[in-house]
Amino acid sequence: MNRDETAPDQPVVPDTGQGATPPDDGQVTPYGRKAVFAATLGYAMDGFDLQILSFALPAIVLSLGLSTTEAGWLATIPLLGTVTGALIFGALADRYGRVRVMAYSIILFAVFTGLTALSQGFVEMAIFRFIAGIGIGGEFGVGMALAAEAFPALKRARATSCVGVGFQLGVLLAALLAAPVISTWGWRGLFVIGIFPAIVAAVFRSRLREPEAFLEHRARVAVRKERRSSYAYLVADPVIRRTSLGIVLICAIQNFGYYGIMTWLPTYLSKNIGLSLTKSSLWTAVTVAGMVFGILVFGQLADRIGRRKAFWIFQAGACLSLFGYSQLTAPLAVLVGGAIMGIFANGMLGGYGAVIADNYPTAARATAQNVLFGLGRGIGGFAPLVVALLAGSYGFATALSFLALIYIVDMFALLLIPDRRTPVAEPALTGSE
Repeated sequence: MNRDETAPDQPVVPDTGQGATPPDDGQVTPYGRKAVFAATLGYAMDGFDLQILSFALPAIVLSLGLSTTEAGWLATIPLLGTVTGALIFGALADRYGRVRVMAYSIILFAVFTGLTALSQGFVEMAIFRFIAGIGIGGEFGVGMALAAEAFPALKRARATSCVGVGFQLGVLLAALLAAPVISTWGWRGLFVIGIFPAIVAAVFRSRLREPEAFLEHRARVAVRKERRSSYAYLVADPVIRRTSLGIVLICAIQNFGYYGIMTWLPTYLSKNIGLSLTKSSLWTAVTVAGMVFGILVFGQLADRIGRRKAFWIFQAGACLSLFGYSQLTAPLAVLVGGAIMGIFANGMLGGYGAVIADNYPTAARATAQNVLFGLGRGIGGFAPLVVALLAGSYGFATALSFLALIYIVDMFALLLIPDRRTPVAEPALTGSE
């Protein structure tokens, strides 16, 4: 029996939201490292699943006879599914446990990614991708909550940034595998590989216990036999409502920019720069490598100088670098420019997990992570369709220039969110929770 299943028998102690390690000593425990690794691995599978579609899309269009609009919808539909998953799995994780629910969400998207290989037309593929998106939507926030609770508050941004790096490693794996797999087994082979995360999820579910913060919280709720809806914490008072709105906005812009870039980057490199699938995969991999570096740097900055300052630096860099990238035509310049664009455009990814964890208590942390980021990802999910429409009318370079402008809005949205250096205080159980 796993430790998380014995939570009601655990002693009732004050819930600090920081796990077994005191919140201010900055010490990282072996459990903390293991929990962050598990969350990172789960998010890597998430990134692999979402990115393989962009590399397989040209072959899918030819194989199934799809229009450009249908292709854009195939990229958007799983992102819409993530909203459904986010609304469901976050609350489940706050009730039943981070590790357990994260494993279930990964199994769900892995199975339906594998089933995508059997698609014979647009409707079938859309259904499979939507259900896979539900699982993906559940995984992000639960993993971020797990990482945030396993690390001390002083290093929280570094922990969530490590999880963010996992997504990029999954994207990088997709970029490296796409060309050889498609050339050998066709686009269906990529989706068959996507079932592998189900095995990984089953393994770490059996070997990782729940974080102490969650166990202590659930024990207290079990003793009092009272529970407040985790969704209610997101709109509890005017300050938190403004905070929730601001987080949805910055998450929406982050996802809009990211999916707008990464979904169509291989196509852009092929049509505008004249690169083959193999070379466009390499160029995309360099961009992703820049993203990995940017995420790691962002985590350090956010813990050292504060969340808001770190975000503003990277948002300004994303605006400038993306606009500059859209003007490049020489292959070598595109290679270097892609790495710089990657540093800023997605370096902020790990910061969202830290900001959300800082502003919401243990009782609603996974719900906040999933719902707020999930709503943002759902809005951002329209980016592939919007970019396809803009590119069809004005060209891909103009579409990328448009994406650069959204980061200006992003900078103002941060003013809605408290710039915390320490986590929000945990509410006492007074009969309303």
